Amino acid sequence: VAGLGNYGLRGTRHSVGMAVLDRLAQQLAVAEGWRADRQCCADIALATARSLELLLLKPRRFMNLNGLSVASAAEIYNLRPEDIYLVHDDLDKALGKVAMKLGGSARGHNGVRSCISALHSNEMTRLRVGIGRP
Repeated sequence: VAGLGNYGLRGTRHSVGMAVLDRLAQQLAVAEGWRADRQCCADIALATARSLELLLLKPRRFMNLNGLSVASAAEIYNLRPEDIYLVHDDLDKALGKVAMKLGGSARGHNGVRSCISALHSNEMTRLRVGIGRP
């Protein structure tokens, strides 16, 4: 599960994917387990939910390069694009509204575009979190 955002700009609307992962880590009791992974240039935490092993990943890059971290983690942990969930902001959704999307285009989102490019696939599931337009 990758929370997309701008690593140096945490707390901003466009980094809501990372905030969602922080909350998920708390819910799964692994919030203290985040560690920097230099190989994929990301913060990662390992968790288990309903007998599934999860890799939580927050890229340590700007949004338009998040895909490099996601693709590196996919290679290291032997993940296929269809195994990956992307959590990211959506300007076209009202604040707080969420939607799941399987595959398809990036719909103008630079972080998703970066992931599609780096993974050579658009088969990732996306959790789109509404942040509304300013």
